[in-house]
Amino acid sequence: MFDNILLPIDLNHPSSWEKALPMAQKLSGETGTIHLLGIVHDIGAASIAAFLPADFETKALQKMKSDLDAFIASKLTEGSKALAHVGHGHIPEHILSAANDLGADLIVMASHPPEELMTFLVSSNADKVVRHAKQPVLVVR
Repeated sequence: MFDNILLPIDLNHPSSWEKALPMAQKLSGETGTIHLLGIVHDIGAASIAAFLPADFETKALQKMKSDLDAFIASKLTEGSKALAHVGHGHIPEHILSAANDLGADLIVMASHPPEELMTFLVSSNADKVVRHAKQPVLVVR
């Protein structure tokens, strides 16, 4: 069993957790902790960010944390230990950073089936995490 499992999820896409969450619960056993990570995507362009309210990032992170706490209460089986974490920025970089900061000994994440041309040109978030993680990564499909 694993002591600290990082499970990055997107609450708007059940495919990011429907299969990965049960696997993380199984691998955490009775004593491990699952760290659910929600990431508010980086807008990227300053021209777009200029149209958003000044406190957009703060409110988005607060909402994400609240939504993750509710998710934990409703979806995790009784006896599972889980903590919600939020971040803002580039998804793979934040997953890798959070894994190191939390002392994760496993990253469990979902991946969609690759699209040949898109995967060739721009690799998926899971691919980037697998290639750069210091800890084992379990990709669930």
